[in-house]
Amino acid sequence: MIEDDFYATIKLKSGEEIFAKIAASEEEDRTLLIVSNPINVIEIKGRTGDVIGYKIEPWLKTTTDDMFIINIDDVLTLSESSDIEMIMMYQNYVRQSENSSESNQYKLSQRKMGYISSVADAKEVLEKLYNKG
Repeated sequence: MIEDDFYATIKLKSGEEIFAKIAASEEEDRTLLIVSNPINVIEIKGRTGDVIGYKIEPWLKTTTDDMFIINIDDVLTLSESSDIEMIMMYQNYVRQSENSSESNQYKLSQRKMGYISSVADAKEVLEKLYNKG
């Protein structure tokens, strides 16, 4: 039986803290959490140490899956969230990640990857600059 979805912050026994849309499921003698699009939220601090913003990253960076199952035994604590600002950031992230994967807008070129010239060409340009000065 699957309970209704809700937004929550989960602190895992491993120390990781994630925010996601969650549904709890009872399977035989254990409880599982079905976690949708889990994210890590990182505070961005200014020079004075004040929080000036947040950076949102996917929980797992090397997969395209958007649903995960976590055994409740691996959870240290779970806190349901009603923070509208956090939920809006999460929904915006999910929407953007869905759009970017559908449109496949991450087509890399040599310029975007940082490759501009060969070593020999770069050496020649730098030598000309050095000899002028």
